[in-house]
Amino acid sequence: MIDGTWEPCPATRWEDAFLSGNGRHGAMVYGDPADDQVIVNHHSLVRPNGSEDLRPPELADRLHRLQDALLSGDTTAAEDFGAGRPLVWVQPFHPAFRTCVRRTRGLHEAVAGYRREVDFATGEVTASYEAWNSGVFVSRADDVIVQHVTDPGLTADIVLDPSLPGAPARLAVGRSTVLTPDGAHLALRVGYPGSGLGYTGVTAARVDGGRVSVAGEGIRIEGARSLTLTTRVVRGADRPDLGELWAALPREDYATLLERHRPPHRTAYGRASFTLRDAAPERELSGSELLRTPESPALLERLFAAGRYHLLSSSGALPPRLTGLWTGDWDTAWSGAFTTNANLNLQIASAAAAALPEVTEAHAALVHGQLSDWQDNARALFGARGIVAPSHTDGASGHTRHFQRAYPLHLWTAGADWLLQPLLEHAEVTTGTPDAALTGALVEAALFYEDFLSREDPDGNLAVVPSYSPENRPANASWGTVNATMDIAAARHALTTAAGHAPGHPSAGLWRSLAARLPAYLVNEDGALAEWAWPGLRETYDHRHLSHLYPVWPLDAINPYDTPELAAAAHRALELRGSENDSAHGHLHHALIAARLRDPSRVSAALDAVLGGDFFHDSLMSAHYPSRNVYNADAAHTLPAAVIESLVQSAPGRLVLLPAVPAAYRAGELRGVRTRFGAHLDLRWSEEGATAVLRPTRDARVDLRTGDGLTLTETSAGNPAAPLELTAGVDRVLTLGAR
Repeated sequence: MIDGTWEPCPATRWEDAFLSGNGRHGAMVYGDPADDQVIVNHHSLVRPNGSEDLRPPELADRLHRLQDALLSGDTTAAEDFGAGRPLVWVQPFHPAFRTCVRRTRGLHEAVAGYRREVDFATGEVTASYEAWNSGVFVSRADDVIVQHVTDPGLTADIVLDPSLPGAPARLAVGRSTVLTPDGAHLALRVGYPGSGLGYTGVTAARVDGGRVSVAGEGIRIEGARSLTLTTRVVRGADRPDLGELWAALPREDYATLLERHRPPHRTAYGRASFTLRDAAPERELSGSELLRTPESPALLERLFAAGRYHLLSSSGALPPRLTGLWTGDWDTAWSGAFTTNANLNLQIASAAAAALPEVTEAHAALVHGQLSDWQDNARALFGARGIVAPSHTDGASGHTRHFQRAYPLHLWTAGADWLLQPLLEHAEVTTGTPDAALTGALVEAALFYEDFLSREDPDGNLAVVPSYSPENRPANASWGTVNATMDIAAARHALTTAAGHAPGHPSAGLWRSLAARLPAYLVNEDGALAEWAWPGLRETYDHRHLSHLYPVWPLDAINPYDTPELAAAAHRALELRGSENDSAHGHLHHALIAARLRDPSRVSAALDAVLGGDFFHDSLMSAHYPSRNVYNADAAHTLPAAVIESLVQSAPGRLVLLPAVPAAYRAGELRGVRTRFGAHLDLRWSEEGATAVLRPTRDARVDLRTGDGLTLTETSAGNPAAPLELTAGVDRVLTLGAR
């Protein structure tokens, strides 16, 4: 299977449950005929922990003293900036409850005839055994979770069960059950301890045939032919009117609801695809079997498809959290938050190229919904106009609250530029020009630097101070320091981008001047791009983050074509970088940068580390660490981006074909890629060469580059040696041959 996966037995761990989602609701499906559980999730479910009303502390009056100390050589001065503030995590993401259709003892091993499956193209999860069949999907059309069970003579207890792992002991739980002519209505109200907030789940149970009665904490059905459950979750301070919530649930049958859901999901998922020629013999293996053969091309194929499916399914009201849209445990690692200094951008890295505007729109909702909080951060911490993004957010607040000596994330100023970059790429892919909202945010980012960049180094360059490279420190200094390379790159990019897209702004000329006065990147004694462009600071190479290579990926400010010497230094930095604790995001970040630097062996090694490190559950959702340790979406969602970058890269004026294809993937096809100069692209490659079909949506002049060992041999028109002249609506076919 390319567009799906399957298993020969039910899930026994929530981590292995198959996933469905519409970007608001999420479902985790076990597929057990005897205890048919579906864990219900919703993006809005974060548990109050006292952080929800915290505002950034007023520290700006201390900033000048801190800058003086750091510039004079006090390498520990930043430890006192914000000292004494408690480390407060954002509100933790948690599951709602599980819907349970319980009969007798379950199946816990493969048995003849059992199969559970998820269809990526429709978002439907199915399971079957003998006469029993189950189907679950999360509707994009009606915003409900729909669960359908058929079995002649079905007799079962149905309950909404909030007792999931890690649930607080003092949850206030209330239930309501009302019998109806076609089944029953169930409701579960859950109140958070010590808070007026809570959430409500409502379910309509429609029963075909048999008898229905109230039993225990739910209902009992006897002798039915089928059962359909339709579930929705709402969160808030008020106790909603249950009658209104039940009445708002759709009443059509399962087939009708599924038919209404399929078109929007299928359209989005089907825009892009990836196949490998040598994958066919193993395509029909179960996911768990494929995971035991990490060298199989069929595994990369399936994980690419699963990654796009899970990314799409977890993006809507918000972009994906650290766990996507799913968790079966209230004790989610790192609060199940949005970690913005690496993880979120890595997860959504394929959105523009892989034709998932739904993902970018969800990210835009997060960013634009928090800009006023980011303004508060800039003013309170730095005494500046503009915006400073936090390193963690629960989706509800964008205020900085992570104060810690070892991870002084409140000193990180590059976040706004980093988080706006995916929106800029989306604009380049679609219209070529940012809309008014994005342009306004770009201006806000530049205004921060206009105020913040007020200090100079001894050579008269502007100094970025304080500065922080997430989540690393120099070997001979504390975490907060001067001129982190990521901060320099972000400042330069924010200033020049705002000036370019808001040329009429009164400060546009000043922004260009400030960008020109920023320090150059530093190449250290090892020949590597330094993580800190400040004399005397020594590198810490063994670290999972690669923040200092931000100019390579995603900015493309350092590349082999325009800045070959800096690209060589960046490549040396990549060679020297360790993997520290083997975090999945570190390996795939490495792959993305290696692809930009045209190093297929490093792309291959990074992919091999993830594919062979036991990072994936049977659900094909991933873990943060090897051996499936800590449920986490980084690897699952980032892998498609690493694959695409190894095959196709684009910038507004450049196309690179096959820059870093791993040797193991000798032939295949990538379809539906969107380029940043406004063309759709299909690519087919093999040992003999490649063919690319470009379908421009606007006129463009593009510099074409190819991977080593390839040469452009034929085009549909024009001089192969000249830049490509593309005309909107006129397809262009490029043929590449092996040298």
